[in-house]
Amino acid sequence: MGVIKIEYIYAGLLLHNAKQPIDEAHLKKVLAASGVAVDEARSKALVAALSEINIDEAIKSAAVPMAAAPVAAAAPAAEAKKEEKKEEKKEAASEEATAEGLGSLFG
Repeated sequence: MGVIKIEYIYAGLLLHNAKQPIDEAHLKKVLAASGVAVDEARSKALVAALSEINIDEAIKSAAVPMAAAPVAAAAPAAEAKKEEKKEEKKEAASEEATAEGLGSLFG
């Protein structure tokens, strides 16, 4: 047995969200309705594990603020644009220097 499969965890979360008790009978019904072959040992293990956890608190502590993620991603993009502009200016300056150097050869 060892590992509780994700289907069992989803079933437990579904029951919690529906305000139903997370017990073996309800868990088996949800799993059977979704087409999962129910393993008695996994069901018992999940019910025992979830009985010791405040699911609402666990969800709140694991939740990532969605508004902060795009802001954090935008900062590196802005830096990359600044670096590209600096590189373009350096390339333009080096092209001008090259052109001046060639001009002195011919002129």
